[in-house]
Amino acid sequence: MTEMRRLSLARTLDRCTVLGPGVRAVIWVQGCPLRCRGCVAAETLPFEGGNEHTVEQLADWLCGLTDVKGVTLSGGEPFAQAGPLASLIDAVRERRPDFSAMAYSGFRYEALLRGDPDRRALLRRLDLLVDGPYVASARHGLRWRGSSNQRVIALTGRHDHLDTVPDTSAGVELSVAADGSLSWAGVPPTPGFREAFEERLAARGFVLRAEVRRKA
Repeated sequence: MTEMRRLSLARTLDRCTVLGPGVRAVIWVQGCPLRCRGCVAAETLPFEGGNEHTVEQLADWLCGLTDVKGVTLSGGEPFAQAGPLASLIDAVRERRPDFSAMAYSGFRYEALLRGDPDRRALLRRLDLLVDGPYVASARHGLRWRGSSNQRVIALTGRHDHLDTVPDTSAGVELSVAADGSLSWAGVPPTPGFREAFEERLAARGFVLRAEVRRKA
């Protein structure tokens, strides 16, 4: 695995319950080589403009969230920064061996298995993978997925109970930061959610800052 110790991120979130099992932190990476039509987080697609963080900084942050049991990697495309993300999971698990790791990818699982060493290294460290491109015309309203072509793939036995959970939308969550800025996280249950949501907020005098408009 290539030793890379820096990540370009769009944003992070301390606590989230709608992007994976339990209470999780979320990391949205900056940059994606794919261009899925209807992507709800188009601002995360360019590889320019992210905030740089070291693996060590992020590991300290995650290990300090004592009531959080795992991290979900989204973006952007996590497998475009697979090397440092694999290093990050290793660094966290040195201190918290049971820490759960989940990732989203626009690539299919089978393609990632044939990927370069860094991508395979990240894949080996994941407990859950949501794979496949977003397809706006496919069925929506499913657990943790934007469209029905995507799959939730268990790569370890850490979350065996998921088979008993209904395959319905987990919804979205709103967060208010210390500076008063508003953001949301989750997988929208319907196409056009972001536009309609922001229009309704604007009608009530609220505006989401561009740098906090993110999704899974």
